[in-house]
Parts: sequence; structure tokens; C-alpha cells
Amino acid sequence: MTEIKTIWATGRRKTSTARVRLLFPGQGKIVINREPVKNYFSGQERYVHPCLLPLELTNSLNNYDIYVNVSGGGINGQAEAMRLGISRALARVDPAFVPVLRERGLLKRDPRMVERKKYGQAKARKRFQWTKR
Repeated sequence: MTEIKTIWATGRRKTSTARVRLLFPGQGKIVINREPVKNYFSGQERYVHPCLLPLELTNSLNNYDIYVNVSGGGINGQAEAMRLGISRALARVDPAFVPVLRERGLLKRDPRMVERKKYGQAKARKRFQWTKR
């Protein structure tokens, strides 16, 4: 019997954090917070595709089982955090995947965050209306 190996990786985006566990060899099962990937995103393909992009680029869609625990943020931030976590895990499995993933920018964390609201202002950058008299 073949020994199953496990790789752990973390992906973050905005305030979302995804902990990815990649098992190989596997059958291509992807589970997010104990739900299949299609159920978690309730069939919205625009969120499913970013998660599967690293697997599609490396032609390894059915080679690994992936279990993800994701929390925080919104659904888009969670999808992109999962994408980064899966990309990092694949890079650790096979270093030959690194150039393919790096070319598409999948190994780079997106540093953009929401700017905080400042005191004495309406929002982060919007000011209260100024009146002369």
C-alpha cells in the first residue's frame, strides 16, 4: 500500500485565512470547511475557478486530495486565500511547478487591505462637508 503524504500551507487575502492540507496520492477531492467545493460556493463558478486554477495550470486536478479550513472576510477573499494556499502547497510538493505558478502570479500574496476610518472624517478618505458660514 502506498503511503499518503501530507503538505500543509497557508494562504491569506484581505482578512481571510485559509489553511490548506494537500494529500497525495489522491483522487481529486476538494473539501472546504467539511463541504464539497461546489456546495461551499453554492455553484457560483466565478469563485470555484480561482481555487482550481493552480491545479489546472499544473495539470494535477485529479492527483491530490485537498482539505481547506477557511475563515474571515468575504467569499471572494476566501476564494483567493485558498488559491494562494493551494499554490504554495503545490510548490512544496514539486519544485517544477514553481515557474508555472510564479508566471501567473499565484505565489504572491496580495497586500491590499481596507484602509481604516480616521477620526474626524466620514470614512477613510471622505471628509465631512465644509461650510463657510
